[in-house]
Amino acid sequence: MISQKPLKRIKELQPLSHDHHHGLQLCWKIKTAFSKNIDLKRIKNYINWFYKTHLKSHFELEEKFVFSVLGSANEFVEQALSDHYKLTKLFTEENDLEQTFKNIAELLEQHIRFEERTLFPEIQKIASASQLADISKFHSDENFIENNTDVFWL
Repeated sequence: MISQKPLKRIKELQPLSHDHHHGLQLCWKIKTAFSKNIDLKRIKNYINWFYKTHLKSHFELEEKFVFSVLGSANEFVEQALSDHYKLTKLFTEENDLEQTFKNIAELLEQHIRFEERTLFPEIQKIASASQLADISKFHSDENFIENNTDVFWL
């Protein structure tokens, strides 16, 4: 069995990695909802809340302060921006909800793994102290507050 070392994340990017953890939990909740045959409207309510409350601002922060470290012409940044665009379209989709939710779970998980394993390590290599200070200033390690209105995944 191959052992993967835990990824070391500099403190300025750790809050973003915590956000990613919550994104991976969303993927798990969607998959769990399907295994329990949860009504799509219940899932949609939670997904809408998650996008508006957490994900939208996370994307904006990354696009403004994190991706700029590498520049818009960087291939990793281009991929991340493309993923953000596709995910935003999926989160705002109103048709074929079952397939849309499956696509969200799949793409969001792939996107988070990409940022954590590929994009963030590149940013850590070249980010200046000033750039890291900006990231920290605009995104501290806030506590995630779960929406427990309908815990369909339990």
